[in-house]
Amino acid sequence: MSKNRVGLYPGTFDPITVGHYDIIRRASKLVDTLVIGVAMNPGKNPLFTVDERVEMVAKMTEEFPGTNFVVKPFNNLLMHFAQEVGAAIIIRGLRAVSDFEYEFQMVGMNRRLNAEIETVFLMASDQHQFIASSLVKEIALLNGDITKFVSAATAKKITERVKLIKNNQND
Repeated sequence: MSKNRVGLYPGTFDPITVGHYDIIRRASKLVDTLVIGVAMNPGKNPLFTVDERVEMVAKMTEEFPGTNFVVKPFNNLLMHFAQEVGAAIIIRGLRAVSDFEYEFQMVGMNRRLNAEIETVFLMASDQHQFIASSLVKEIALLNGDITKFVSAATAKKITERVKLIKNNQND
């Protein structure tokens, strides 16, 4: 009997971008089940609630028929969450050398917490290396076109949220 290989792709996904989508698509080829962990992380001042982000990620994964995805929020140590979901692999996307420096440090700490869980890095494809959720939010807040960086459904949600924020600032 073959073992179910569970991978965990964690992030805040605020919002989920086409770069995240690319990593999810590629990571799904490496594992039998891909858990997408949506971090609550209020310190990052999210545009969307964790429930909204979970919904957006779940909607995006519907485009991969036949792949076993689980989308779950988490608010604890990544290694504890990985153990909870039975992950043997943590998948991280890298856009630039600066990402690697941070991730390298995190891997070292995570290995001290649980040496049984491996971390796998997937390089962002060249057309997605520059996309960051924080930049997408900034572009949207300054009335720029974000449709090349997120799905149509996500762009609509961002536009609606930005409009709400701007209306509240004018009150």
